[in-house]
Amino acid sequence: MKALHALLDGIDRFFGFDTAYAHCDIPCGIYDPHAAQMAAHTVIRMADLIAALPKDNTVETMHKLVRYTAVKEEHAELCKREIRILWGDYFKHEHLEQNPELQELIWNALKLGSEARQKTDVKTAEELLSVVEKIAEIFWKTKGVETKRIEAFYPTKREIVYPKV
Repeated sequence: MKALHALLDGIDRFFGFDTAYAHCDIPCGIYDPHAAQMAAHTVIRMADLIAALPKDNTVETMHKLVRYTAVKEEHAELCKREIRILWGDYFKHEHLEQNPELQELIWNALKLGSEARQKTDVKTAEELLSVVEKIAEIFWKTKGVETKRIEAFYPTKREIVYPKV
């Protein structure tokens, strides 16, 4: 195997092939922060629903609490996954140079996603969405696309970042 690598390196040096770069194993070029935003909105919605539950211990209330909590945790983890994909597969070194706050935003999004799984308060969920929206704006900026914030059509009524097209 070592000999094969040496042979291929020699051929590469001789012919001077251009280096090909890709964001992932399959360079599909399809990335979008929308799924992370939707997941963050879902976390907010579940936190709102949990806060609105009656303060009784009926089986129905407990069942709703368990269901809302499971969905909240699932979507907090989904949000983290989508942010990790953007960080690991899409964003490049030059994006970080142009947006030095990006690394801290990513770190905060991942930490807030974990915190949103641990807690049921709306404040943490809103902080998660706020950071994800900032990441979405930077994402679209790297593509040369302006963004707009509008009130979401969902029960959360919080903002969502869309590309201006």
